[in-house]
Amino acid sequence: MQKQQHIIEESLKAVMEDESFLPNLQAQTREQAYKSLCALLSTPNHIHKSFLRVTLENGTIVRIPAFRVQHSDTLGPYKGGIRFHETVNEEEVSNLAKLMTLKNALHELPFGGGKGGVIINPKEYSIKELNLICKKYVQYFNDILGPDKDIPAPDVGTGEREMDWMMGEYKNTHPGRIYRNSFTGKSIVNGGSLGRREATGKGVYFTFRYMMHNYLNENEKALKETDNIFAKTALEHADRKLTMAVQGFGNLGSVAALEAYQCSHLQNKIVAVSDHNVMLYHEDGLDIPGLVKFTKEHDGDLPTNQEELDEYDIKAEVKERDDLLALDVDVLLLAALEDQIHKENMEDIQAKLIIEGANGPITEEADRYLADKGVLIVPDILANAGGVIVSYYEWVQGRDTQFMTEEEVYKRLFDKMRGTMDTILPQFFGDPFPLRQNCYIHSVMKLSTIMYRQGKLY
Repeated sequence: MQKQQHIIEESLKAVMEDESFLPNLQAQTREQAYKSLCALLSTPNHIHKSFLRVTLENGTIVRIPAFRVQHSDTLGPYKGGIRFHETVNEEEVSNLAKLMTLKNALHELPFGGGKGGVIINPKEYSIKELNLICKKYVQYFNDILGPDKDIPAPDVGTGEREMDWMMGEYKNTHPGRIYRNSFTGKSIVNGGSLGRREATGKGVYFTFRYMMHNYLNENEKALKETDNIFAKTALEHADRKLTMAVQGFGNLGSVAALEAYQCSHLQNKIVAVSDHNVMLYHEDGLDIPGLVKFTKEHDGDLPTNQEELDEYDIKAEVKERDDLLALDVDVLLLAALEDQIHKENMEDIQAKLIIEGANGPITEEADRYLADKGVLIVPDILANAGGVIVSYYEWVQGRDTQFMTEEEVYKRLFDKMRGTMDTILPQFFGDPFPLRQNCYIHSVMKLSTIMYRQGKLY
């Protein structure tokens, strides 16, 4: 993601131009600090690669490429998910690890950034084979993982089942040592946290709801007096029924869609959802609870034909999945994979409000184009941190072996995200920078200050 590096550099420039930031650094020393920070933030501390030797059930031995990238431990142990997907590659994992560093800094979490990946399509392997792949991953990266070193979590293609398997293998390879908080995103019975599975989706919608309802209502007068293009976009969509399209109906997208469907603060009409197979459209609004029920009973897939829709009494048209992005809607919620909006389709986007549930769903060129048109983008670094925030609570609960109720988890989650937005939104609506860059400025300022205090700029 060149976009990510460019924003880091621009954010660092903005920070360094503020004379109140690290005032002891002057002239040539300040320029040296800028170059040093660019180097430290743009490159990972470690890239670990291996080929997992796995014996399939048919007796064939395969070698599966796997990665664990540890970007920065400035704020604490490395933290980030493990992705099982056939498109995984080293550059992608490195960029996602970098994003985790910035995300944890933004939300004041005591973690650095890490990320893992295994190049497989998990649907092509049996349960026994997936179990072996998970165990091999822990075995091959055994020395670098641990509750105070690097704490993985689920990501695309993995979930609580895989985290249970991995924690079990970590326990086997570290007898007598603390193990419950070596992995997060586990099942409840295995030491996981209530609310962890829904946390990312709930957090994604909460950021949007808080900005469009709470913050706008409390600051409406001041926002009407500003010439900020993004404030105008937000105000134009306040207090009206918002049409919404959701790209991706997995764990994240389905939870966020259900939150929007049930929201009593904003009027939402979800007219379209899509997954890897299909788009479903209904101009009067889709039955989101019915679709959630269907996906739970059909291996996560949406209905693909009229017969399946009729069986669950769901009113919808079946359309091409890729047509969703160009729909004439107010809000796009992107909950699929990276680079979904790019040079070839950016001019087709009609939505004026975009929420990034997925990591990096908009390319750098498309991001600039949409921002110049006044499209308000709630970026991934702000919106989808619910998972890592509740992973932190799970990590703490694993250390103390005392567990929170689901209500306590969600209250703490929303309080944490509210605190971040109360810091970021006044700056965003008060200056010309897009919301993404405002978040990056805050993150690099936090990281730069800590690096300076820790003596890492000498």
